Amino acid sequence: MFEPIAKELLFSRGDAADPRRGERVRRVSSLDDLNPGFVLAGYPDDEGIKNNGGRVGASIAPDAIRKFLYRMVATEPPLYDLGNLQSREALSKRHEMGREFASAALKKNHRWIGLGGGHDYGYADGAGFLDWSKTQNKKPVIINFDAHLDVRQPSRDINSGTPFYGLSELGLEYDFVQIGIQRQCNSEAHLQWSLDKKHTIISLEDYWASHVSLPEFVAKRLGDIMLHRGPCFISVDIDAFAWPYAIGSSQSWPTGLEPKEFWPCYSMLLKRFDVRALGVYETSPPLDFDFGTSKLASLIVDTFLREKAL
Repeated sequence: MFEPIAKELLFSRGDAADPRRGERVRRVSSLDDLNPGFVLAGYPDDEGIKNNGGRVGASIAPDAIRKFLYRMVATEPPLYDLGNLQSREALSKRHEMGREFASAALKKNHRWIGLGGGHDYGYADGAGFLDWSKTQNKKPVIINFDAHLDVRQPSRDINSGTPFYGLSELGLEYDFVQIGIQRQCNSEAHLQWSLDKKHTIISLEDYWASHVSLPEFVAKRLGDIMLHRGPCFISVDIDAFAWPYAIGSSQSWPTGLEPKEFWPCYSMLLKRFDVRALGVYETSPPLDFDFGTSKLASLIVDTFLREKAL
């Protein structure tokens, strides 16, 4: 189901005083007999993006992100790499495979990292997280950084615009927060549907108009959600970032978040919530310049590994 990654991705400086993640990560084929740590899996799949009329290229993102992640200075918590999901089954079946592994990893007290691929895999990671959260005593939280709401109802094919509609159809209770939503990217019908579902929508335009920092604005909008510190899944569609920072995205706009705005907010959320799962989606290396977007995605994962050390 998962194909091991190439050894060439496991960077080493050969210096005991300067260990890199490529030296510490352990390639695994199952979740059996592992000490609790971080489990990483890749989704080299952009069929959902193609179904949504987007620009393909995200299928090679998982290894492009790993290339830079595994060059970074290592930290202590165990990191296990399952490899890349490989299957000729239908897209919906591939999502269920990802869902199964995400849930299984969480049930074994690991934290989960999913590397897209299209944002349709936000459904796989999110559903796995929600399956696991049934065993927890606190209401789960899903937080999505994105320019798009991604709540389209599938008219024919599952696509990169449908993950959060799919999660809503599971009938499970959770708080859902969207950060960085841009008005030119979303219809009034999709916005109203989200508001009817009691989603917390934090638009880019409202944040700009607030004249306060993003962490301050988000904390105020989340209100009581911040208080119960429930288990959390953070989804990052890389198109939440402005074009100069994420040119290698399946969909990019000159408007969007800047890294200096995102990181303080992201770090705040990692500290306030029990973040058990992270997904990073829609990085498209063929559209990138000097690997900048792949590096951005790898830094998001690196921050999770550092700040949620077990």
